[in-house]
Amino acid sequence: MSQPMRRLLLDECVDRRLARHLRPHAVVTVAEAGWSGVKNGQLLRRAEAEFDVLITVDQNLSFQQRLIDFDLAVIVLSASSNRLQDLLPLVPQILNKVPSVKPGHVSVLS
Repeated sequence: MSQPMRRLLLDECVDRRLARHLRPHAVVTVAEAGWSGVKNGQLLRRAEAEFDVLITVDQNLSFQQRLIDFDLAVIVLSASSNRLQDLLPLVPQILNKVPSVKPGHVSVLS
């Protein structure tokens, strides 16, 4: 049984080249969505209307926002940097986690 495709939003702080490694999911960057510079609360409100999951490296997001209030799952990538070479080892975990994440929940992958 194949897993459903999810709509993923890559936060500005995530290397945009990570998107090509997250197929078959539909991946859009914050810049591609036209939301560059939008602050976290407003970004989450916009994202919940169009996406299933926000992928970020912002470790503080869950402390700054009440994520349970949003109809959006969040995956926080914990790597030594936000460079592609440091994020690529997390791709298998991301692809494994995306189908099961629930709106309002945060998953930290390292």
